[in-house]
Amino acid sequence: MATLTFNAEPTQYVVAAVLRPGNSPAKRGAIGLLRRLFTRLRAAFPRAILRVRLDGGFASPEVFAFLEAERVEYVVAMASNVRLVKRSRRLMGRARMRSKASGQTEHLYGETRYAARKWTRKRRVIIKAEVVRHPGRDPKNNPRFVVTNLADAPEAVYALYCGRGDMENRLKELQHGLALDRTSCHRFWANQFRVLLTLAAYILFQTLQAHAQGTACADAQVSTLRERLVKLAAWVERSVRRIVVHLPATGGWLPTWQQIARRLAAAPA
Repeated sequence: MATLTFNAEPTQYVVAAVLRPGNSPAKRGAIGLLRRLFTRLRAAFPRAILRVRLDGGFASPEVFAFLEAERVEYVVAMASNVRLVKRSRRLMGRARMRSKASGQTEHLYGETRYAARKWTRKRRVIIKAEVVRHPGRDPKNNPRFVVTNLADAPEAVYALYCGRGDMENRLKELQHGLALDRTSCHRFWANQFRVLLTLAAYILFQTLQAHAQGTACADAQVSTLRERLVKLAAWVERSVRRIVVHLPATGGWLPTWQQIARRLAAAPA
């Protein structure tokens, strides 16, 4: 499954997912999906600067060439290799000296110009030289590399890439809170439709999360919102003019439920 997340608002995420065979490489279908997203985003936000963060599975010459042709900013992780490790050797040496002196985990940032064998030109690669220390263990070298077309300082660029970690939390919400990976139908397109239904449900939960700001569920994720606000015993009475929801007299999250309901234009009966 190819899954991409992006920020539409500071507190809102939109997810796009395409079902694929389990043995497909990460980059398969990504360019087509990104192209469609860029078209929609530019139509909705014509003056916005688009920035793409991708993990190492997408670091390929085809993806880089596409992102550059689309004139978007990008920060893409890249797997370590012999040449990059060699170029980070001096920075890693300084990080080891600093870690030895402090007795703590230390990291330094640098950069290099690098072109893999299949690349048509050199690109900027940010180097994070990290030495990790844990009590009772030997220090461990942990060099990391990020390819980018940004001109910011190396540490700032790497900090931007680390923001991708929060996107992983959104994927966990989809999997653990809404069972995105439940594709048990016998037909491929039926499973793809189930994925789309899951994404639609997530958009609804995003709306719920937005209206929960300032309540006891302000920081709640999907699974928590389901337990507190959705899995609630109620009697629904429907007439020609209105729908009335009769709630139990007691409940741990009843005040929060009522507060959010009012924000969504519900009126007390």
